[in-house]
Amino acid sequence: MACWGTALMHSLDEDPNRPGSQPSAGCGGEEAALVIGRCGARLESECSAKTTGPRYNPPDMDRKQRCGWARQTPLYLVYHDHEWGTPLHEERALFELLVLEGAQAGLSWRTILEKRAGYRRAFDGFDPRKVARFDARRQRALLRDPGIVRNRLKVAAAVHNARAFLEVQREVGSFDAFIWSFVASRPILNRWRELSEVPARTAESDAMSRELRRRGFSFVGSTICYAFMQATGMVNDHLVGCFRHRELNRRRKAPVRPAPSRSK
Repeated sequence: MACWGTALMHSLDEDPNRPGSQPSAGCGGEEAALVIGRCGARLESECSAKTTGPRYNPPDMDRKQRCGWARQTPLYLVYHDHEWGTPLHEERALFELLVLEGAQAGLSWRTILEKRAGYRRAFDGFDPRKVARFDARRQRALLRDPGIVRNRLKVAAAVHNARAFLEVQREVGSFDAFIWSFVASRPILNRWRELSEVPARTAESDAMSRELRRRGFSFVGSTICYAFMQATGMVNDHLVGCFRHRELNRRRKAPVRPAPSRSK
């Protein structure tokens, strides 16, 4: 989601069940995504830093400065103001975002947000213990459910990842402790002034991706992992002019990364 912490387009791992699915120009592969931090991910544009189409401008929008992508739709506005970049530690909520970030590969975050209620219903409230028990019959039923992205690989990955998620809980004690260890258990505070400065991946997301893959997770490339980090508040990628950047910074102290130097 544009500046909200999820990648705008994670990839062009296109949905084989989507009629007429074609790779988007300028993108390719699981890592071809424009990350816009949670300031989930994703909305200044898709596969482009340029905004297209009308902006959503409710009467009070000018009272607060926000990341540009938040103006696109009411869904983005709510997600930006209340979720994206907020430190998240609840186990089921972390599993939900892990599934949704993977489901977004090749699609827009708007598509995923619009289907979020459908996902919660179809995946039993994202209870990993229940999802881990989904058998082949249940997975086939999901592929007929218009409330979710009906992609066989993504559905199978969600079930497989639920089992891997439970293994992490058994071994480490909680998925929360495990996943937050990649940022030393504290959110990283970035100081981006422009959308173009926000990276699509970092050393931390690379390390997270490698370890998740080693543990059997799928749809967890580095770009997807960085979008997950943005969405769950592991990094604060709201632009410095955004009111949420300041708000989240006041809530808890975080290691600060210096702003990139600018050549004169």
